[in-house]
Amino acid sequence: MMNDGKYRILRAEDDDDIRGLLKLYLENNGFEVLLAKDGREAIKLAENEKPDLALLDIMMPGADGYRVMKEIRKSSNLPVLFLTAKDQDYDKVLGLNLGADGYLTKPFNPLEVTAYIQSSLRRFYQLGSGKKETFSQILEVGDLRLDLEQMRLEKGGEEIELTPTEFKILSRLMKTPGRVFTKAQLYESISGGFSESDDKTMMVHISNLREKIEEDGKNPQYIKTVRGLGYKIEYKK
Repeated sequence: MMNDGKYRILRAEDDDDIRGLLKLYLENNGFEVLLAKDGREAIKLAENEKPDLALLDIMMPGADGYRVMKEIRKSSNLPVLFLTAKDQDYDKVLGLNLGADGYLTKPFNPLEVTAYIQSSLRRFYQLGSGKKETFSQILEVGDLRLDLEQMRLEKGGEEIELTPTEFKILSRLMKTPGRVFTKAQLYESISGGFSESDDKTMMVHISNLREKIEEDGKNPQYIKTVRGLGYKIEYKK
């Protein structure tokens, strides 16, 4: 974040018109905007300018959006959103599996994109990044230990890396072990809204979490599916 309190948004987009349109809307909503016309430039800006959120196209010259996100994730857990013309379920699942926090498709409404960015920033930085509210609370379920202030998960003393979205979902579950959350409730806690198309997105996030924290993702000990309702977290030996 800049000294004047503005959030920095990195937008990587090879279409000049779209790049300019989003810059206008974002600046009118109080953001500083860093523009990259290709993947290589986006990687350099992410490294040198330290944005608070990255909004990436996927199909770009130099390096595609997937590669840009992989490079960002090597040194930062900032929120990463895709805004792209690739609208197939496979593309969306791939992006989320690689660590994206959201996936928006073209054509788009600039007001909706701006609102999504605002929601993502608010929820990410209010959950313990040190830039907004911080929490000294430690959540524990079984061998899982989640530090909300440090945004750090350990299992049996070993650290497990989470994406920002996975962290938010897991913290929501671990704050009230045994409570059942619907997919809509979990999704609203990370993005502020829910639609039918987000149902599959939440399933991907839960699957990714299970792969990281469970001994056997197909027979989970922690994140349980409550058929017809949603998910809960509990641990019973």
